[in-house]
Amino acid sequence: MLPTIVLASASPARKMLLENAGIKPIIQVSHLDEDAITATNNWHKPEEIAVGLAIAKAVEVANNLSGTNTLIIGCDSVMEFDGQPHGKPLDHDTALDRLKIMSGGSGHLHTGHCVIWINGENQQQVSKVTSTEVVFHEMTANEINAYVATGEPLNVAGAFTLDSLGGPFIKEIHGDPSNVIGLSLPTLRLLLAKMGIGWESVLQNHA
Repeated sequence: MLPTIVLASASPARKMLLENAGIKPIIQVSHLDEDAITATNNWHKPEEIAVGLAIAKAVEVANNLSGTNTLIIGCDSVMEFDGQPHGKPLDHDTALDRLKIMSGGSGHLHTGHCVIWINGENQQQVSKVTSTEVVFHEMTANEINAYVATGEPLNVAGAFTLDSLGGPFIKEIHGDPSNVIGLSLPTLRLLLAKMGIGWESVLQNHA
């Protein structure tokens, strides 16, 4: 019996990745104050922020669900540049500053993954951080201004995308590209395997 798969994220990119891989998730967005949770737990390293928030999102959604044979997937992405964590810039000026700094440089996109399997009275939880190096082309001031004006960089980790308007500015990717888009499919497969769930068990689209 196929499990019900719940994605604890409003990210269209994460939903797209899962659907393209043959998984049709139900979207159940968590409503957490990410800054408050990060401060309360005294998280500072990008990796611990990413996995900590991924776990918090998955747990919050799991606590509000009923039923059996349900998989909840929580994710959070944090860009590390010059050793500093960068989430979503949220405003125009911050996005401009981020892109100017990153232009011609490289950083690491850390995505935290948490999977919770509710199976009858039993509940399992596994988590992992996956990191991918991103190398940026030099960007002109006009390119940066035009990109920020689209609004896309404001609500994505690191102020860029790989699979949309930010793609032309990415020179190289070292590691898993799907991780940069928002969710590492190989990592998800490994986490499911840790719980004894084969990838074939979650496929809902068969070629």
